[in-house]
Amino acid sequence: MSQTSSNPSEERSVRDIRGVLIQVAGARLILPNATIAEVLSYAAPEPFANAPDWLLGRIRWHGWQVPLVAFSQLAGIDQDKPGLGSKVVVLKALGGNPRAPYFAILTQGFPRLVTVADTGIALDEEQGELPAAVHARVVHNDDLALLPDLQSLEARIVDAIAEAA
Repeated sequence: MSQTSSNPSEERSVRDIRGVLIQVAGARLILPNATIAEVLSYAAPEPFANAPDWLLGRIRWHGWQVPLVAFSQLAGIDQDKPGLGSKVVVLKALGGNPRAPYFAILTQGFPRLVTVADTGIALDEEQGELPAAVHARVVHNDDLALLPDLQSLEARIVDAIAEAA
């Protein structure tokens, strides 16, 4: 049995979601916390032959070969350069492919947990042409962020791996 609260702040907190703010080269990404499987320290991946420059290679994670993506390069924003403090965020894939249930994104530093309230996030008024694999530009608590199109990103990864094989 569901109860409706008469307190607006309680109702608002029910609609809030936990998000993760990820710094990539030249941008910040905001993702639902539920998509994050784990955050790892960067280690050089095993490269794919004939892959696009944004597909950095594969990392080993819990028995899986997980493709590692330089999101900024894919989106045409900036060049992701792994270095001291770089992290890898392993994401749960949404496409339902049992052979590829995860992929990873290279980040600059440790991701930050945030609360995303419907009053604290809005579409950026200057959407313009969106970069590849970006669903929208948003303003979260006065900071610009990109909302990745995870399904598009996953499809690009699958296509790139198939072409590189």
